[in-house]
Amino acid sequence: MPTDSPAPADTPRTPPAPAEQVPASAPERAAHRDPGPGPTLRDPDAPAPDAPRGYRAVFAVAEFRAVFAAHLLSLLGVVVSELALTVLVYDLTGSPLLSALTFALGLLPYIVGGTLFAGVADRYPARRVLVVCDLLCAACVAVMLVPATPVAGLLALRCLVAAIAPVFTGTRMAALTDILGEGDLYVLGRSLLRIVSQSAMLIGFGAGGVLLTVLSPRGAITVTVVTFLCSAALLRFGTRDRPARATTGDGGGTLLKESLSGARLVLGDRRIRALMLLFWLPAMFVVAPEALAAPYADAIGAPPAALGLLLCAMAVGHIGAELFVGSALSPRNRSRIVLPVAAVGLLPLLVYVVRPGLPLALAALALAGAGAAYVIGLDQWFVDAVPQELRGRAMTLLTAGLMTVQGLGMALAGLAAEFFPVHQVVTGSGIIGTVCTLLLVAEVRRTAPGRMSDTEGRDGADRHVTSR
Repeated sequence: MPTDSPAPADTPRTPPAPAEQVPASAPERAAHRDPGPGPTLRDPDAPAPDAPRGYRAVFAVAEFRAVFAAHLLSLLGVVVSELALTVLVYDLTGSPLLSALTFALGLLPYIVGGTLFAGVADRYPARRVLVVCDLLCAACVAVMLVPATPVAGLLALRCLVAAIAPVFTGTRMAALTDILGEGDLYVLGRSLLRIVSQSAMLIGFGAGGVLLTVLSPRGAITVTVVTFLCSAALLRFGTRDRPARATTGDGGGTLLKESLSGARLVLGDRRIRALMLLFWLPAMFVVAPEALAAPYADAIGAPPAALGLLLCAMAVGHIGAELFVGSALSPRNRSRIVLPVAAVGLLPLLVYVVRPGLPLALAALALAGAGAAYVIGLDQWFVDAVPQELRGRAMTLLTAGLMTVQGLGMALAGLAAEFFPVHQVVTGSGIIGTVCTLLLVAEVRRTAPGRMSDTEGRDGADRHVTSR
């Protein structure tokens, strides 16, 4: 299941030290060390001089390799199935609206699943949640293959898969802190999963198009069933079984309460809320040129192949920048660039004010994609700010909100393009998004550790205490 995570939330609980959960390998132990200046004596837990570092150190952890492979398989399967299901619905109905709605239904249910079912991520062992989510999605896709399934049933199943996705993704994000620790390895692991997600969009649609030339739409959808089952097997046999983050004695009836309570605690904490909005807000505005790529290509008289380039440029910029920041910068420097890069990340969209031709538009989109590299450092800030027992719910809500605001951003861009020229809409997205992001950057600075007032600090601590 893609999309790059048992007591009520107020049960007192002291999170165990990572070393008490699972004996850490050398790369895992390294993730827990303070990245700041250390003593002159060598840390006995430090990796040997010839130990792998950077992304290589992440792949040295066997459990991460299983998670990575499962993510790659299921993500490719989902991209192929989205394309095939869209074609299938169009073949059955001849309706462009229903065909487009098939794509939209991949985003809309995220907020429902991420809000109502987020408690699952902390209430049950992570491995069990991940495997069950994969199996449920495989079952939903298998029902899509039945010829008697009506179009309404296909769309309902699509919604169900999309509602499960944020629970899976949030649980996996939280589980990575158990597998890789809470330091640099976790940040690089999250980076690798994001890179896979961006790459899969480029490869998956191409692979789906090839499959549809030799298979029927239902035949191509069959691939997704196989990928979900393979993902479940990799997670079941390739990762360790760890206890749930929260314990409960009140039975399943409190699941909804836990989910909503977790959302309230996460959004009620000023620091966590500011960091979460810094994930969401730039993403909401940066999708405007992708949502309007087809009408913009038509407006500048670009050839049909230009549409594919316009849709790929931002992903290419994101992948290149993330690889550079993850491999060339130290954890301290990644932290230093978070706020400056976030503040200017949408400025390349202002190039659209001159209604640029294809080469200049592609360069602007690649730069806008590169602006997302600030998220690497933001990942570390977020995991540091969220209490361990809330981590699954916080990351599930983060995923659900991110997908929802991107869908909302696309819808608003399309609505604005009904009244204004496309290039003006994209320019306006860059201006408004930059202003909003600058205000948010100021809030993130105010809530930095040591910068909040004593009262605000006590309030945040109180909120955390009530969640333990």
